[in-house]
Amino acid sequence: MRGFLTVVFVTVTSVILQGCGGASGGGYSDPGPRSLPSGQSCQSIRGELNRLDSRGVPAQVERASSGGSLNASQRSDVDRYNELLNQYLGARCHV
Repeated sequence: MRGFLTVVFVTVTSVILQGCGGASGGGYSDPGPRSLPSGQSCQSIRGELNRLDSRGVPAQVERASSGGSLNASQRSDVDRYNELLNQYLGARCHV
């Protein structure tokens, strides 16, 4: 769970900083929550994130972000984890 919270913190911080970059009077407006893909719910995404978390994928995400090498299976897990996390945060499931 700690790894997941680290990834969420880094992602949220990144999103906030990206938003601040365009806030120089350019009229930034919040687009609101994004729709989830068909057949997905906040609970189903959270469940899959929990399964990936229990397999140690957040540590692989950290390794990949620091330039570490991953095999094809690990890279696939990292990509899926990031995709799910983007959906989860974009739909504002965490609020």
